[in-house]
Amino acid sequence: MTRTRTARAVAAGVAVLLSVGALAACSPAGSDAGKDDKNLDWKLTTDTAAPKGDIDEIKWANYSEPYSLDYAYAFDYSDNQVLANVCESLLRLNPDFTLTPSLATSFENPTPLTWVYTIRDGVTFHDGTTLTADDVVASMSRHLDPAVGSSWFSVYQNVDLIKKTAANQVTVTTKIPDSQFNLGMGGSAGVVESAKTLAAKGEDYGNSTGGVNCTGPFSLTEWKSGESITLTRYDKYWNKDLMAKSKKFEFVFMGDSTARVNALKSGSVDGSWQIPIEAVPTLRASGKGDALFAPSTAVGDIVISNLKGPLGDVRVRKALLMAIDREGMLTAAARGVGDVTDVLTTKTVWGDASEAAVKTAFGDITHYDHDVEAAKKLIKDAGVEGETLTYVTAPIGNDFTVISQAVSAAAQSIGLKVKVNTVSPSAYTALFSDPSAREGVDMFYTSWYLSSPDALEMYGVLRTGDFSNYGNWSDPEYDKIVTEAVQTFDPKKRSELTAKLQQITNEELPWLPLFEGPIPLFMGERVTGMQPSMAFLYYPWAATLGAR
Repeated sequence: MTRTRTARAVAAGVAVLLSVGALAACSPAGSDAGKDDKNLDWKLTTDTAAPKGDIDEIKWANYSEPYSLDYAYAFDYSDNQVLANVCESLLRLNPDFTLTPSLATSFENPTPLTWVYTIRDGVTFHDGTTLTADDVVASMSRHLDPAVGSSWFSVYQNVDLIKKTAANQVTVTTKIPDSQFNLGMGGSAGVVESAKTLAAKGEDYGNSTGGVNCTGPFSLTEWKSGESITLTRYDKYWNKDLMAKSKKFEFVFMGDSTARVNALKSGSVDGSWQIPIEAVPTLRASGKGDALFAPSTAVGDIVISNLKGPLGDVRVRKALLMAIDREGMLTAAARGVGDVTDVLTTKTVWGDASEAAVKTAFGDITHYDHDVEAAKKLIKDAGVEGETLTYVTAPIGNDFTVISQAVSAAAQSIGLKVKVNTVSPSAYTALFSDPSAREGVDMFYTSWYLSSPDALEMYGVLRTGDFSNYGNWSDPEYDKIVTEAVQTFDPKKRSELTAKLQQITNEELPWLPLFEGPIPLFMGERVTGMQPSMAFLYYPWAATLGAR
């Protein structure tokens, strides 16, 4: 699913992606869902064999044509999986979710209100011109321009000034101490484009006509609207460790999942992200490559979008979560690939946290076991028996159908009525951007992923008044902790504050967490070298693929 431009113009910039025939989230390594014959045996894969050498051409199926390759609007799987191989950010988000230097050789935080970036020498754009600090300033400043309407504005919400402070130095000044700003520089919010190109292309920048001119291992050489995007290896690329191993990399757009699976089975394309879970057995049996499961940062949630109705009572929210057979839902929606969760983040984004914080965040919480009788009692105590909830869904994938049916059945089993409204995919997307689209809507589903290696990104979304706080949930104590955490630069101390936030949302349930599960992908028999990871949205994964 891709947002409309209008939606992007007002988005807060936190990544919310709807699934594409597969549940995109994270699960512990070595998980095995073989307890039920309907379930798949699976495990996480974080590395594949090194390539034997270079390869002339790779074809990769993308489930959708990108909305845009303008980094300010690249806010979805189809966009970012292409952009990550063409454009680069100041920092690099790696497959293991660490941040390392990229176009910035280093960064400093000399005062609580400043971030100073030293820009790498010897880097050229694909047109041969040299990267300068002026390009960095121009690229970053677009996120502050209301006329641009960047989807990544939330990363810049506390920025006061972006200025060139030396020939190879850029300083960002914030209004308040902001630990999260630098963490966002490994994604689209930190992408650098040629200032000259931005000025010359204007509104055509990033589309099939204007294209992009960045510094990555591939250059964009052709965009056939409705058909494909072709990338060509950039032989003057600065980072020899990530030099592309294929001379040509073509993304072919295949919106029909059946056609995409058939292309993978036949070997006419070399791979695809987000393959349908139900196709995994067939693809495994084809002998044409490997069905893999990549670590992710997403959690499937029911967004509570109306707290003025019955769901305004936390007892009702708890009752609904307890009534949902989440294990059964996971089997039906994803063949058991994943794990039920009671929190809104995965351990993937707690890498720099203290052990105590992780223990608190994932251990010292309430677990909402499936218990219909206990849920019925909560509904009776809340005095809402017989009241109606409105659930909105869309014909997007099998998981959407399964989840809407399961939530509806759960609500009815505890004495509530449910009205399920099925809308078009574009109308569904509007729920995330247009408050008027949520009028009269009590709940809807999302697979919500994080774009930085810090769980605090998730909990900033639920502050009072935040754009993506769709139900207008509010807790003064929670807001106070978020503010303190944002201004805490020590990652271990910050994680202890974030753990408190995870505990609060676990008790208050502004969103109902359902499950986490990996990103399924297929890597054909001709290629190898990938480190499967959710970071494929920002890391140049295509450059690592070579001949098997």
